[in-house]
Amino acid sequence: MQGPKDLDLDTILSGIGNIKNIRKIKEYLDDKLKKLKEYGPVIASYTLLLSPYTRSSLSIGLYLERRLGGRRGIAAKYASIAVGVAVTAAAIGFALFGIHALPSHNEHIQYVGSQNGYEAFVPNGQTINYNGQTDPVGNLILNNGTTLHDVIWNGQYASTIINNHNQIVQLNGQFVGQTDPINNQPYVPLQDLYVIKGQVPVEQATINGQTYYVIEANKINPADIAGFYTYDKWVSNFVAAMNTPGTYAAGIPGNSPVFQWTNTTGTVAYQTMVYQHYADLFGGSVLISPNKTIIPYGITTSPSGSAIPFDLPQQVYNPSS
Repeated sequence: MQGPKDLDLDTILSGIGNIKNIRKIKEYLDDKLKKLKEYGPVIASYTLLLSPYTRSSLSIGLYLERRLGGRRGIAAKYASIAVGVAVTAAAIGFALFGIHALPSHNEHIQYVGSQNGYEAFVPNGQTINYNGQTDPVGNLILNNGTTLHDVIWNGQYASTIINNHNQIVQLNGQFVGQTDPINNQPYVPLQDLYVIKGQVPVEQATINGQTYYVIEANKINPADIAGFYTYDKWVSNFVAAMNTPGTYAAGIPGNSPVFQWTNTTGTVAYQTMVYQHYADLFGGSVLISPNKTIIPYGITTSPSGSAIPFDLPQQVYNPSS
């Protein structure tokens, strides 16, 4: 910024030549200063930052007052100070706008996963009291295969997930160890999982010395959440298949030869349909990947997100044998 000796005096005077009432200038300054005082604590933190504006305008004003003298000199001084105050007010206003624009809460929430992918919360049967609510605990499998452990599901569907999981556990206790009457293979443990379309809002919390990731489910569109169940050892493959371009879902007709396959695929396909007779579940679906690998699975009645295409198969799977 130029100093007083470098100023073009005629230019400065031409800028204030139309100011005839010093009182108006003083009223303007009083009004600006009154507004600035309202933000005293904030102004204090910006004093050093803004001081070049105020120091320069005051220096110029005093120089003009001495140079011109009389009422004209006083008018020039106030006009110069007014410019400095206006610039200061604008700068502080910008700073305040930036402060007010910051979120007032939830500053610790981060989003994990992919906007275009599918992530899955897998309950492990444990629950925890979080902010007065009983929430399920488990793992969160991201679309790239990364698994986050010690994850809490907090918010919508928390109690539903607990109930669904308990039903699956009870049915596993009833049927695992018995034999599938169609293919004569032993039943296997099934696992429920809750798929989220897009990124997942999480924050970290420490409870009794243990650090958890907390899924803030209330910040997720219900249409983007759906529940499924499949063989517990296939959960990671299930999530990977969902995230593989070209994978699609299909239903298995009741007379499908898949049920007769003497392998785990045939067993799980039939077992998902057995479980639907005892709980709020629907069995008999398969994911079909581009390489023709199939993964049998079932669907929970809730949550049942409409934005997740695997929740409502639109095709029928009919293998040749």
